[in-house]
Amino acid sequence: MVTLDVRPQLLDALSALRDRVAAARFPLPLAGAPRARANRDELLAQLDDYLVPRLKQPEAPLLAVVGGSTGAGKSTLVNSLVGRRVSEASVLRPTTRTPVLVCHPEDHHWFSGMRVLPELTRVWTPQQEAGDDLLLPGDNGRRVLRVETVDTVPPGIALLDAPDIDSLVADNRSLAAELICAADIWIMVTTAARYADAVPWHLLRTAKEYDVTLVTVLDRVPHQVVSEVSRQYGALLTKAGLGDVPRFTVPELPESAWGGGLLPASAVASLRTWLVHHAQDPASRQYAMARTAHGVLNSLKSRLPELASAAAVQYAAALRLTTAVDGAYDNEYARLRGRLQAGAVLAGDALKRWRAFPLDCTAGELLDALVESLAALLLCAVAAADERVDQAWRLEPGAAAPELADVDPTGSGAEHRIALAVRRWRRELEEYAEEEVREIDRGAAPDPEVIAALVATALLGGRRARSAGEGLAGRIGAHGALRLRDRGGRLLSEHLDRVMHAERERRLAPLDGLDVQAEPQAELIAALSVLQKER
Repeated sequence: MVTLDVRPQLLDALSALRDRVAAARFPLPLAGAPRARANRDELLAQLDDYLVPRLKQPEAPLLAVVGGSTGAGKSTLVNSLVGRRVSEASVLRPTTRTPVLVCHPEDHHWFSGMRVLPELTRVWTPQQEAGDDLLLPGDNGRRVLRVETVDTVPPGIALLDAPDIDSLVADNRSLAAELICAADIWIMVTTAARYADAVPWHLLRTAKEYDVTLVTVLDRVPHQVVSEVSRQYGALLTKAGLGDVPRFTVPELPESAWGGGLLPASAVASLRTWLVHHAQDPASRQYAMARTAHGVLNSLKSRLPELASAAAVQYAAALRLTTAVDGAYDNEYARLRGRLQAGAVLAGDALKRWRAFPLDCTAGELLDALVESLAALLLCAVAAADERVDQAWRLEPGAAAPELADVDPTGSGAEHRIALAVRRWRRELEEYAEEEVREIDRGAAPDPEVIAALVATALLGGRRARSAGEGLAGRIGAHGALRLRDRGGRLLSEHLDRVMHAERERRLAPLDGLDVQAEPQAELIAALSVLQKER
């Protein structure tokens, strides 16, 4: 007999693995990202809503979730198994918007708390008369689970009527998948008209992959073709490796045609007997519970490496995007330094001002022109780097993430930031000039602004500004001029580094915000390894 291992070490390993799965992120829009996100969410749902609660409390009642596609008759089936209307059934689709859990009154405490499906708010309502509208206090946006207690449900098992797995409402589809993941027993309902559809078969194959305790119900089968349809359905199940799955057939009856009545007890007697047996026979109950739990545990051997692989692909893409930014900014910074050494700042209006200095241009006007020219050169470098990044990112699918389109465009915010940084450099350079002038021991000390203008010209003008260095030495001496040029040069390099680094970080900030790291891949595999050892 299959039994459950509930040792504390196993629970600890499972909890650690659960945290690693929850931490995995797949934000970049790569080819396998949607599947990875869906797999992560499904796995979290199974761990949180089923496996961990089941291992912690193996004595809790079995939970049988009734799932299927639109119009399969799930609610009518649940109502008929219970013997009264507890779940709304109708020809209108989708009917089941709020999932309904039905259990024996003695088992109420197992499901009234947050042991399973902790994200669903519990609601209890008085029994409604047929045709009454059901208004739930949680229907204002909260996800709710309506819990009903009925004496006709045997102790030890609960039925959960889930929304349609192919509902037109996306939230219903998501909730249906989450509820199925919380089940000890999966009851998959399909109809004679739709048993070959892709949707139910996706669930059946998933159940086979996880080796869960599975039951299928072929509903609304016309009497004339019951043998033929049952045979064909059985053949499809056998071909899919599901030939040993318990299969029940419910005939098409007037009560099921409009979705509002209860089927005769004889129509669901065999399924009810099967459920009662698994609720009350210890061996059958243990087997059904342990098989599903072991199936989920065994499935981790393939599901965790798949998640880890998807995490590695995400990190590789993020690394390529980061490398493209780093490469673009490094190249443009090298070009910028080369242009500065060549005296590119001393051009246009700045060159005109320098030629007019000091007769027809003041030191302040020369500094203004140099600062404006340096800011323009820096802005061009940043714009060129961003253009290189854009070209490289166009080849990367991961760059299509919406978060990466929110970068402040060059020419608006960048222009302002660069202008502030260059003015700050000018201010500090003028302070250096004032310090140097104060060291001169003579009455006719030069104007600090003139000294600042000369050192700025010498630093930014290249060969064209050779006379600026000579003029600087003539005013504050050779040693003072050398000292001031060294200090000003270091200050210029620091500010250039700071500007280019800040703009690089600005471009990388949205990508950094996605928090795509290398660790999840190794952490997922390590957590799986620890769990396997504990098993």
